[in-house]
Amino acid sequence: METVRTQLLNGVWLTALRSEKFKTGCLSINLLTQLERDTAAFNAVTAYVLRRGTRYHPDMQSIASELDGLYGTGIEPIVRKIGEIQCVGFYASFPDDKYLPAGSDIFEKTAQLTCEMLLTPNTKGGLLLPQYVESEKEKLLEQIRGRINEKRSYAIFRLVEQMCGYEDYAVSRYGTEDTAESIYYQKLTKHYRNLIATSPVEIFYCGSMEADKVAAVLSDALCGMPRGEINYDIGTDIRMNAVEDSVRMFEDRLSVTQGKLVMGWRLGDCMEEPDFAAIYVFNAVYGGCVTSKLFMNVREKLSLCYYASSLVDTHKGLMLVSSGVDFDKVEDAKAEIFAQLDAVKGGEVTADELDAAKRAVYSELRGCLDCQGELEGFYLANTIDGLDFTPDELAALVDEVTLDDVVAVANSVVLDAVYFLRNDEQEAEADEL
Repeated sequence: METVRTQLLNGVWLTALRSEKFKTGCLSINLLTQLERDTAAFNAVTAYVLRRGTRYHPDMQSIASELDGLYGTGIEPIVRKIGEIQCVGFYASFPDDKYLPAGSDIFEKTAQLTCEMLLTPNTKGGLLLPQYVESEKEKLLEQIRGRINEKRSYAIFRLVEQMCGYEDYAVSRYGTEDTAESIYYQKLTKHYRNLIATSPVEIFYCGSMEADKVAAVLSDALCGMPRGEINYDIGTDIRMNAVEDSVRMFEDRLSVTQGKLVMGWRLGDCMEEPDFAAIYVFNAVYGGCVTSKLFMNVREKLSLCYYASSLVDTHKGLMLVSSGVDFDKVEDAKAEIFAQLDAVKGGEVTADELDAAKRAVYSELRGCLDCQGELEGFYLANTIDGLDFTPDELAALVDEVTLDDVVAVANSVVLDAVYFLRNDEQEAEADEL
């Protein structure tokens, strides 16, 4: 695979990954902006409103008909949160021209349609259509309100929301309900125009076409893009320490039959000059895979949890441990989660455990090479973080991680907050009457 990075316009960059491996191509166009409570919902809904219709394809039926003529090409809105950066735009997947009859020009037509959706929305009197905005606003509100229905992810969201309450990271990628409710078409039109003119833009392509040809096609498709004063003052604030001297405790009560315990650590001093390979291997040793200490001991051996796993967000410098527990076992589960971390801190990791963790991380990174969607996410995240290694290069570094490296990361982490979702006892009692 050959990667070429090119500036197309002021603040618009293309990362082109040339590969003969896939029979499809992918293209993503991402507007980057600071994740903020007052604007996140506006940013999120914008991509979905733009998908509803363009000046030349005024509704979704017209767009669908055009896509059918492009051998079933798909173009979907994307809304992501990478650290404290919100990324909104479109992701397109299409048959690679190499496998189609000569003159099909599917990439060029896909790029033109994607940029058309981004730059020339269907408007009336220069304003986004009220019916499109209201429809997508209601869908966004359903998305925000509906997250409570999946208790495992909801508990993680609530821990982050409260643990990072003074930081932009507390805001979800879809924003907040109160801000979403304030969206209306005039205000969203103004917001869209500012977003399209001032946001840095990251474009990713993966397919068989040469980078210079990709750049030429996209430069033509984006030639009408307004470019004002680009807001490069965006980024993620990484805290090294806990917010308070003592661990903060948070709790919610809902009608649930199983408790959700989520614990949040700051990765600490290891984020000064992060060794990403070591952080990923530490996470796999502790709770990030099926051979980890949390899975093998807390879940399997001691049966204290229905599930127990850890994840790290190196963009923000956090580690979260998520577990499902019976209400009468929560303290025992919490104590054992601490005990397993203490074991890693003390170097109580067998050679087999370390090797299994390294294999898991290595396989995950190598797996990126087999999926264009994962490659796109990998390169976008690296660009935002200012990194330039490939999945192969990072995987090679994993092989070099030692037990001392893992122990160093373990001893760097600092517990900041604990959240528990328990049952609403009053509601439970009322149900029994």
